[in-house]
Amino acid sequence: MKVEREKLEEVVRGIVEGRISLHKASEILGNENAAALARRLALERMLGVNLSSIGSTIIDFEELRGRNIENPIGAVQVPLGVAGPLLVKGDYADGEYYIPLATTEGALVASINRGCKAITLSGGARAKILRDGMTRAPLLWTPGIEEAVRLVEWVREHYEELKEAAESTTRHGKLVAIEPYHAGNMVWLRFTYTTGDAMGMNMATIATDKALQYLLQHYPGEVRVVALSGNLCTDKKPALINAIRGRGKTVVAEAIVKRRVVEEVLKTTPEAIDTVNKAKNLLGSARAGSVSYNAHYANIIAAIFIATGQDPAQVVESSMGYTWTEIRGGDLYISVTLPSLELGTVGGGTRLPTQREALSILGVAGGGTPPGANARKLAEIVASTVLAGELSLLAALAAGHLARAHEKLGRRRG
Repeated sequence: MKVEREKLEEVVRGIVEGRISLHKASEILGNENAAALARRLALERMLGVNLSSIGSTIIDFEELRGRNIENPIGAVQVPLGVAGPLLVKGDYADGEYYIPLATTEGALVASINRGCKAITLSGGARAKILRDGMTRAPLLWTPGIEEAVRLVEWVREHYEELKEAAESTTRHGKLVAIEPYHAGNMVWLRFTYTTGDAMGMNMATIATDKALQYLLQHYPGEVRVVALSGNLCTDKKPALINAIRGRGKTVVAEAIVKRRVVEEVLKTTPEAIDTVNKAKNLLGSARAGSVSYNAHYANIIAAIFIATGQDPAQVVESSMGYTWTEIRGGDLYISVTLPSLELGTVGGGTRLPTQREALSILGVAGGGTPPGANARKLAEIVASTVLAGELSLLAALAAGHLARAHEKLGRRRG
């Protein structure tokens, strides 16, 4: 980073005095790392704070320009732990895995680690992807219901042309469906794509925009686009449509945990865990009016998302799901179903250096062979880790150990 000290100081003073906007620092200095330093120094002077820890980072902001961040000043560090090994038997993940978990919640990694041990000692988790498709649902206006119905029929008749237009914007994205939804004269078209190893939200957005351009040019009736995203996608909000129709990967992970393992590792019984699951996760969630029925999927998914460079905001819909338990010949059957797990191994934050290393721990950094294999492998591992976390928490509740564990691992005094 070769920037003259005088020029840097001039930009810092300009920001402090209000003559230079934060984003202009990059243009004036011609280097994102120098601009980040200028912004940080300016904030220190204006606010009377020390930001040296924020400035301690290995990130090269030149690499992130136009990709991951605007107006950077440094980076925030989150403690990274590891749980495992966890034995997973999936269609893409097959073996023992160590799970990177970024969190500030004491006891979380230890709890997941205990669940990994119990599942692995019992023969591992079986994982399977049921659906795979990223969605974008634009909202279109028509003058009335007759035109709305004609529009939907036209879309059905010209699906191949719309597909060709959408796929012209991407190498790996493939349009697999367009589902219409009505409310009076308004029409949502829910486009669904397979997106290779990318999470695919940007891919789906750009492709759908191109398809809409084709529609507006060729549809003979009266129509206009109200919004490229009409909230029926649904992105970064809890929604029943994602729970029912799926978004991203729909994944199930299951295991039969042996009675001996439940008693020795989890310090409770299969019957007690089954009772807690049905009373807490099913009845309790129903009484609360929840849209999903689980103990703490968000804990595990957020920790893996932060560690591996996923979009943290998509924890909202990715953590929806359902935990089910049964007693099988004295052993415990447990499964988790995640209908809307949105993740990838290329693009977004997965290119950042520490996040890419975390993905390499799981053997899924970068694109897979064939395309999509790494993202599906990651989805199976994530679902199996959710299974481990759910099992451990239910066991802690059944045994009455939850408060004690947090007292020991999450509230050290002195």
